[in-house]
Amino acid sequence: MFWSGHEPAVKSWSRQYRAAIFYHNDHQERLALEARAHLQATITGEIKTDIAPFTEFYLAEDYHQKHALQHSYEYMQELKALYPLFRDIISSTAAARVNGYLGGYGTLKMLQPELDSYGLSAKAREHLFNFVKGASRYQCRRTGAC
Repeated sequence: MFWSGHEPAVKSWSRQYRAAIFYHNDHQERLALEARAHLQATITGEIKTDIAPFTEFYLAEDYHQKHALQHSYEYMQELKALYPLFRDIISSTAAARVNGYLGGYGTLKMLQPELDSYGLSAKAREHLFNFVKGASRYQCRRTGAC
């Protein structure tokens, strides 16, 4: 999934926004290198994605967090009622899932069994259901992946 989420043969425009795999041990490094070699055999151009040892992690600034969610006032208001501190929204699995669906990731089949667990109002649940349903129909028409 990681390799399909970016263009590995294009060099990242900055270190801060680079595509990279960070490994914690020899086993993870070997798996990353094997995955890169497998992909390299299937594409033209050299893979530019970094594979490097993990050293330190820095949480992105708030304005980079839950991007799709932050552009939806109604959902943010509901989540702020559940999580008054923004850092708690950042850490929330429910907020991450809603953000993903609003960003176009996920299907109606994935959403249905978990929708009631997000803590959203009935109105927000219905809106999210309809949003994903519409996005799924669009994706189906556009790609034929129904």
